[in-house]
Amino acid sequence: MGVIGAGAWGTALALVAAQAGRRVVLWAREPDVVESISRHGENSRFLAGVPLPRGIEVTADIVVAAQAEAVLVTVPAQHVRETLQALGPGPVSTTPIVLCAKGIERGTGKLLTEVLVECGANIPAILSGPSFARDVAIHLPTAVTIAAPGTIARRLQATLGHTTFRPYASQDLVGVALGGAAKNVYAIGCGIVAGLGLGESARAALLARGFAELCRLAQALNAKEETLMGLSGLGDLVLTATSPTSRNFSFGLALGRGAPVAELVQHGQPLAEGVETAPALVARGSRHGIELPVAETVAEILAGNLTPDAAVPRLMQRPHRSE
Repeated sequence: MGVIGAGAWGTALALVAAQAGRRVVLWAREPDVVESISRHGENSRFLAGVPLPRGIEVTADIVVAAQAEAVLVTVPAQHVRETLQALGPGPVSTTPIVLCAKGIERGTGKLLTEVLVECGANIPAILSGPSFARDVAIHLPTAVTIAAPGTIARRLQATLGHTTFRPYASQDLVGVALGGAAKNVYAIGCGIVAGLGLGESARAALLARGFAELCRLAQALNAKEETLMGLSGLGDLVLTATSPTSRNFSFGLALGRGAPVAELVQHGQPLAEGVETAPALVARGSRHGIELPVAETVAEILAGNLTPDAAVPRLMQRPHRSE
């Protein structure tokens, strides 16, 4: 098993694969991460305090990591295309490539699975669901969805599953990709509501209306309703939009408390994928004629065109309609 990207999530998934009995080669861009794992058996930069099993080999050569029976790509969403190109045409065209990032490519508005196919993947796959890297790494029970064509999903399910990591198989790549991407945008919105002190009722309303938007767009993209109702849709949304551990919720919380977007970005906060995904999600909805008022409002706040305080009456004073 090759794992591309040694951030917290990539390291946690490398650990999962090793625990499932797989030989793992983990690619890290950062020299200090390679040294830390090689010499100390720990990713002290991204997953400090979690010992890694000896079965994980770390490398700075991305091509070496890609010479595997399956490859997990865990880099941030906006770097997926360049990373796939760096793997070379051989592995991408002949190996199951499992996307483990969540987002929409900002420049093109494409789902990451669409980017994967565009880059030449003949065996595209995606892993998503309600999962924090540290929970997975310290063996807390976690369930996710793996989507891939034909029997590939079940093969990957058997490859990664073990007593504390339970993958469910699906063939709905679009639904899994969209659910994982959109939930980050709505999590930022829920964080803003919490930061403004608007109460739990307001946060529940935003969460529900955001999910309704997501389902409308999913239908337009021919995703399956049951996918959105499952782990990679509603499950991931609930986790990300309600937990202070979520980077996206925490980013929105800081915005709601008055922190400027530029200040948060300067201090390294977006690793919150929803910051880049919000305008791309709105653009994708517009392309399909789907109105996404909650996502549009979050995108306007992130662009600096709307203050969090002004966003509340904008949403509450929209024309009345049936649910």
